[in-house]
Amino acid sequence: MRDRHGLLSQPIGRVLLNMSLPNMLGILTVLGFNLVDTFFISRLGTEALAAISFTFPVTLIISSVAVGIGAGVSTNLGRLIGAGHAPQAKIFLHDALLLTFLLISTLATLGSLFNDRLFTLLGAADSILPLIHDYMQIWYVGVPLLVLQMVGNQGLKATGDTRLPAQILALAALINLILDPLLIFGIGPFPRLELQGAAIATVSSWIVALCFSGYLLVLKRHLLVAAPLSPTRWWANWKQLAHIAQPAAVMNLINPLANMLIMAMLARIDHAAVAAFGAGTRLESVLLIVTMALSSSLVPFVAQNLGAGQKQRAREAVMLSLRFVLLFQTLLYLPLALWAEPLAGLFSDDPRVLEWLTFYIRVLPLAYGALGMVILVATVLNAYHRPMASLSLNLCRLFLLMLPLAALGAWYAGVKGLLMALPVSNLLMGIASYMIARQVKEPAHLHHGECCQHPGAPGNPEPKRQSPK
Repeated sequence: MRDRHGLLSQPIGRVLLNMSLPNMLGILTVLGFNLVDTFFISRLGTEALAAISFTFPVTLIISSVAVGIGAGVSTNLGRLIGAGHAPQAKIFLHDALLLTFLLISTLATLGSLFNDRLFTLLGAADSILPLIHDYMQIWYVGVPLLVLQMVGNQGLKATGDTRLPAQILALAALINLILDPLLIFGIGPFPRLELQGAAIATVSSWIVALCFSGYLLVLKRHLLVAAPLSPTRWWANWKQLAHIAQPAAVMNLINPLANMLIMAMLARIDHAAVAAFGAGTRLESVLLIVTMALSSSLVPFVAQNLGAGQKQRAREAVMLSLRFVLLFQTLLYLPLALWAEPLAGLFSDDPRVLEWLTFYIRVLPLAYGALGMVILVATVLNAYHRPMASLSLNLCRLFLLMLPLAALGAWYAGVKGLLMALPVSNLLMGIASYMIARQVKEPAHLHHGECCQHPGAPGNPEPKRQSPK
């Protein structure tokens, strides 16, 4: 298992490139998956589209938990593989997937029991509640399968394999694309199920993806074993997982929260600016795909090299990635500045929206290089087992810099002042992130590839009575 993909020995740039290209495909697939669902559901009418929009807060919470657990798995598994502890890595993944299933199943059960009350509190009208109920009751049944597959994919990525997880996502997206119109509109022999059909199509794609992921983990890559029952070991491994997972999950939640607060500020000034900001954030997610793909590759690379005691190689990878992102995102700004107006025209023909969106495209991407460095450093701090530093970095960027500066800018110069606060905040935090990256070190107890100090924990042998056959 160790160094199957050259993370510990091959040229850094080549390894990160080979890992990042499939990650880009995976990110594009996820974006396409969501767009396909939204497109077909929008054909059912405004109420159906509103119903699916109301589900966003619930799906965001579940996805944030999944992202958090996935970050914990990628970091800890990468360290164990790098340190040559393959048996412990397999047991750790088993325990992580067990926790994932128990936690997500519990959340889904509670959501199902209190579904109508929950969405009433969120402001859903009585006429929309039955539509939400039709979709969510099926979604709740299937979501543990989705999260198991997401965490399993992180297990594959921890070995350096990003191609197979991308193929799994592509397969799921293809199945969803085929089933969506058939089940939503009742084409051919299929019944017209509308929102229920959308949910069934989505869950069906998750089932196939989970089967494929399970086959790869158990039979092809031998990353997963059936470990014996051991509450002591479970607790040790779950505690180690939660050390990374909890801050990572919170970090995934605070970015949309900050965007909601910025939109609320804009709504007090000009509703056209709200529409422009919404379009701008969707465009931003596309413009930062390379950065996101690289950050996803960097965690297992750094974790494996730290686990193997190759601290200098890990540091070189981080600094190389920071320089690349700064250069790439800066060069990407040039065509954006030239074609800002035509690009804005793809999203709206309202003159006021076009004005604000054009301004957004000409100003905010100036600091995407700095923002890319923030994203990379915040992600790689997890590999260094500094999850609270990662969370603190984002909290400082959003709540100590961006939101106060946005409020000040809105008061002083309206929409333009508010929007100018965003690249200024990213630039300042980009400089801070670069300084952090140059100085970051592992906690003392993790030196020499150690993960924990108690039996049954990752990086330490199991007691003989608990060893897998």
